[in-house]
This record gives sequence, structure tokens and C-alpha cells, in this order.
Amino acid sequence: MPAIHDDLPPPLYTAAQVRELDARLIAAGTPGFELMQRAAHAAWRALRRRWPDAGAISVLAGAGNNAGDGYLIAALAHKSGWAVQVLTVSEPGQLTGDAAQAFAEAQAAGVSISALGDASELRGVLVDALLGTGFHGALRAPYAAAIERINATGLPVLAVDIPSGLHADTGQVEGSAVCADLTVSFIGLKLGLFTGDAPDWVGELVFDDLQADPQLVAQQPYAALRLAGAALPQLAPRSRTAHKGLFGHVLVIGGDRGFGGAALLAAQSALRSGAGLVSLATRGEHVGASLARCPEVMCTATDSTYQLPTLCDQADVLVVGPGLGQQAWARSLLSAAAASPRPQVWDADALNLLAMGAVKLPVDSVLTPHPGEAARLLGCSNAAVQADRPAAARALAERYQAVVVLKGAGSLVAAPDGRLLLCDRGHPAMAGAGLGDVLAGLIGALRGQGLAAFEAAALGVWLHASAGQQLGAGGRGLVASDLLPTIRQLLEDQCPCQR
Repeated sequence: MPAIHDDLPPPLYTAAQVRELDARLIAAGTPGFELMQRAAHAAWRALRRRWPDAGAISVLAGAGNNAGDGYLIAALAHKSGWAVQVLTVSEPGQLTGDAAQAFAEAQAAGVSISALGDASELRGVLVDALLGTGFHGALRAPYAAAIERINATGLPVLAVDIPSGLHADTGQVEGSAVCADLTVSFIGLKLGLFTGDAPDWVGELVFDDLQADPQLVAQQPYAALRLAGAALPQLAPRSRTAHKGLFGHVLVIGGDRGFGGAALLAAQSALRSGAGLVSLATRGEHVGASLARCPEVMCTATDSTYQLPTLCDQADVLVVGPGLGQQAWARSLLSAAAASPRPQVWDADALNLLAMGAVKLPVDSVLTPHPGEAARLLGCSNAAVQADRPAAARALAERYQAVVVLKGAGSLVAAPDGRLLLCDRGHPAMAGAGLGDVLAGLIGALRGQGLAAFEAAALGVWLHASAGQQLGAGGRGLVASDLLPTIRQLLEDQCPCQR
């Protein structure tokens, strides 16, 4: 997994927003070339920290300001006594403005500058200064070949601002991108560094604000917030006279024949996440196993829809869909749940039935789709969702007027009013069955303890991903129920129970 530092700032920007911020800084009196020099110094510091004994770098330069950063990095390395070469994929005459000035400075410092050819030898740390945040679409010659050369060497790679070939807004990679070991990003963090395909290409991420005026930065609109620090919701402490009736009664509805474990996982998760009471409405054949596994969950055999309205009336929050299936039993239970005025969390087959138009979503709901379910809800392809995950999350929130958790690497939490949060925690060991059921139960429990839909989804996603990241360090074989004790401890660390 790429190393994501907890000290990164929360705001995430589109490429256009960063350009606007850059223009604000220049208009306020900081010359563009000075910002470029600061960026080069920041990248050079990060490179020396990561590879202090490398002694050599090869800078691959394009034709824009990203190349200008690369030329200045080369000059700094040369002055420090390192072996330096700059290999260009475009004519230096194409450079303009600050980038042309940077080229002149590298040339004056005595840096070796030549065209990248088939016979060029790449050595030392490779500095990717090919394409900046303005890149979009598919790679074209000569950049595609240059990126293939970089990735084929096996040498360490530093990406300047963003790995070339990675879309700064969406994290999409069409075909290929530079696979960086270290990315040093400037002025404002780009949203595309955290979602989509980005985790496979960014490597360790370091940020430098280039001494930007905090007041100017605060005035710049952003696209999303990272789930960290002040952006992370908190539960209120519990008084010493607290009782179970104060912390929500969560009803989990699901578990058709053969899928009883999914509903039980959601119920256990809700219980372990602090819900005062948890009930489970499931098939009769699952009751015995559920009671044996978790006697604290009140399990009711629900083979008839007539039983459900009473159970819903007794609950404060409904978690609907884990193991629900799509047969007649599932459809009847989902219709009964949808008629309830209770806040709800819909997952799994509840989402698939919603996509089919089998039921109308009640107000004040949270939807937790993975990309395939999101594609069905939007009537598009899985690839289209992954190509622009932020847009897909916002579109779902607007279409269904619900809070949406779009799961996956760089999970997103979107609200109908346009707010967007991103979670940069997690681990590939979480790619297994039942993890979504645990998340649904967790969000339901947080709703029952008084958090609004958006805040419950945000804190739930962070706790779930943080637990997975902590446990995933042990490698493969992580199962969903492994997360429950760790979620409980993280929740207590983040939101202490007692005043």
C-alpha cells in the first residue's frame, strides 16, 4: 500500500482549482518562477531523504511547467555533486515562460541535457517531469514510450507533483502511467491522487504548500475533504447515568436462505459499534445459528412480511440488504422496510432491487454501493463509474437524494448538497466477503447513537478502513469479523465513551 501521511492537509482540489490558487498566489506578489524554485527545492529535499546515497538522477522532462520543475531539480542535484542528466521528449525550444527560464538555469549550471533516444541509459533515481496536472485522456507519443521506459527499468522513481499519465481529478489511468515510489505534490493536494487507479501509481505521497499564504489558500474552493482531523465526526461522550435506550435500536433485515451470515455480520457490527439494542429479522432456519454465535442480538424468524412493520416500529434505525437476495421474500421485506419512516442504511441486494425500480428509497437514507452496484443504480458501466468516481458518487447522491458511500480504494462519501469526503485509509487485504456487511451495521449503529446520515457514513467509513489498514498489515486471510474488536477500540480512541 502507498504510504499516506496523517499530516497531509484535508482539502483536495481539482487541477483547475489548483491553477486558480497558483494564479492567486502570483497575483498577490509571488512570482511564478519563485514558486517553481520552491517546488524544485521541496522535491529535491524529499528525494534526498528517501534516497540519500543514490548519487545520481535522470530527469525525464516534457514541455510544460512540470518540466521546468525537473530542470531546476537537475540544477540543484548537479550543484550538490550528484551525477545528473536530463533526457527530454520534446524540443527545448517548445518551452515558454517559467519553464524556459528553468531550462536556461539548468543549462547554465552545466547539466547534461539531451533527447531521450532508444540508446539512452537511465540511471540513478528517475525523476518524472513529463506531464503535469493538465494531462487527460490517453497517452500519446512520445510520452507513452517514455513512460514505458521508466516503468521497465526497475529503478526508483520520484514523480513531480503527480505521476505522468494519472488524471489529476479522477485518478483514472488510460493504459499506463508512471509507477512512482514517491510523489511530491505542491500547493494543493489533487483529488486524483487518492481515488480511482491512483493507489497503484502514486507510491509514498509527500506534500509541500510552497509557503503559500494560508489566507489565500483558505479562500480557494476545494472539491473534497480527506477524512482526517476536523473533518472527522465524533460521537458525544456518554454520561454516567446512560442506559441502552439512549443509543439506538438497530434492526438488520436480511439473510435469505444460504446468506444468513451476511445479516448476522451486520448485526454483530452494529452491536460492537455501540448500538444500545440490535435486532435481526431473518429466515427462520438462521435463528439457531445466530443465537449461538451472538446471543446479544434479538433474532426473529421473519418468514412473513406481516411481522416486519411491528419490528420496524420498535427500531430507531434499519439496516437493509445484507444477504437479502432478490427473490419474492426479499422484495416483500424491502417494500415493508421502505414504508417505514425510520432512518435507513441500504446495502447489497437492497441496492440491486432499488436499481431495478422494485421499490422507492425512503428519505434520510444512506446507500453503500460498491462500483458494480453503483453502475446499476446509475444505469451505466462499472468502467464508467471507476473512470470518475467523484462524479459517480455525487450523481448517486443527487439522483436518490441520499448520502452515498461509494466503496473501493479511496472510498467516497457524498451528500445531496454536493459535499464530498474521501477516505485514504484501507488495505488490499480487505478485498473479501462480508466487509460491506460490517460497514453497513457500523453506520447503522452510529446513526442510532445520534449522528446524522452524512456524519455517520463518514465516521463509519473511516473506522472501517482504519481497522482494515491496521489488521491488513498482517497480510492475506483477513475476514470480515476480524475487524469488529479493532473497530470497537478505534471508536473508543476517537470518541471516548465516558466524560
